[in-house]
Amino acid sequence: MRRWFVVTGAAACSIAVLVLLLNGCATIFKGTSNNVDFSSTPSGAKVYVNGNLVGTTPVRVKLESDKVYHIEFRKEGFEPKTFTITNHIGVGWVILDVLFGGLIAIVVDAATGAWYELDQESINAILEKQQQRMK
Repeated sequence: MRRWFVVTGAAACSIAVLVLLLNGCATIFKGTSNNVDFSSTPSGAKVYVNGNLVGTTPVRVKLESDKVYHIEFRKEGFEPKTFTITNHIGVGWVILDVLFGGLIAIVVDAATGAWYELDQESINAILEKQQQRMK
């Protein structure tokens, strides 16, 4: 038999405050990933992230913000084009954690990687036609 507990009044408010205090500012407001838009000229190129096909341009992909990514655009008849997406620590998130979150917020955001931000939100690859090889 299941028993349900209903929390009201001051207890509910205390629980809400506790949940907010047990998370970091970046974890709450930004999360641990970013959407990145990939496009190409001409469109219809296959996009590979770290060697894995993620879609055909134009495409939006959710990437973890604490990692580095190697991007490759491939389209039949065109030279492949490669890019690297790097990241950095958002100093503003660290400052907010120190000022308003305390030690727990600092630990949570550091452990989850929520402090990190990707250096690019979009990439447009301009593809060049392959040169015809003479025999």
